[in-house]
Amino acid sequence: MQTSQDSLLARFAPVSSVGSTATGGKIPDWLDLPDPKGFRPKRKYRTVWISDVHLGTRGCNAEMLVDFLRSFECQTLYLVGDIVDGWRLRKGWYWPDAHNEVVRRVLKMAHRGTRVVLIAGNHDEMLRDYAGMSFGGVELALEAVHETADGRRLLVTHGDAFDGVVLYARWLAFLGDQAYGLLLRANIVFNAARRRLKMPYWSLSAYMKKKVKNAVAFVSSYEEAVAQEAIARGMDGVVCGHIHCAEIRQFGGITYYNDGDWVESCTALVEDAHGAISIVDWAHEKAAEAANRFEAEHAAGAEAEIRYGADAALEREA
Repeated sequence: MQTSQDSLLARFAPVSSVGSTATGGKIPDWLDLPDPKGFRPKRKYRTVWISDVHLGTRGCNAEMLVDFLRSFECQTLYLVGDIVDGWRLRKGWYWPDAHNEVVRRVLKMAHRGTRVVLIAGNHDEMLRDYAGMSFGGVELALEAVHETADGRRLLVTHGDAFDGVVLYARWLAFLGDQAYGLLLRANIVFNAARRRLKMPYWSLSAYMKKKVKNAVAFVSSYEEAVAQEAIARGMDGVVCGHIHCAEIRQFGGITYYNDGDWVESCTALVEDAHGAISIVDWAHEKAAEAANRFEAEHAAGAEAEIRYGADAALEREA
């Protein structure tokens, strides 16, 4: 597995403040290439949190994540764990171009002044040995404390430390990962069929998980455990990932934030200039855009038909 870990870490070659690699090499030319001109203005955020991308798996919605990363600019980007799925890569290498594009986009953001902090999760636990180091301008950490624009202090952690299954029964976590992998593969086939029918993305796996009572009970107890840790540390809130369920909830005086994932729901957390934090549901936004385009095209087609009919009537009268 060491070879796989080395190849992953090589993608984050250390970069110094002057733009050369720490070993004296030249930075990649593509870091300075201009982005393609987009038709939409970029959103401005103070902070963005994403997690559970699971690069290296077929379930990763890398294309949708790249589209989201291109849509905004921010001062700080937190990658809150499970960005790379080391568990899956141990069993076989899977790394298409779209996954490279996610890495390139993140490194470009770091190169252009965004502070990028990667919190190691359980699926990319091989990065925990490098906490405190910076690779390609990306800071590696076990956890972080973020201060919002309105002065609140938030604990930022992946959250697997509060998952009893991962912490106390590792073999059961791997077994659950196998079952979850099967569900995600079904999700891929399901959405491939929807694309052929020109229907937007919809997560079968997320829907099934919400319907399972045990999963709902687990999510509730997990959220409470994470919130209690934030209370014990004197924080105003906590930002985490791990369970693939985007959520903002109050537990007494503590605000619990979960940024979701980029396997099922395609969600992120964003902070505006005033410190307000909200969930961005990118899959929902893209579906709404597609629906609006369809309605506009349908209306344009209907208008053209009316004009054609009116012109034909005038010709007959003439």
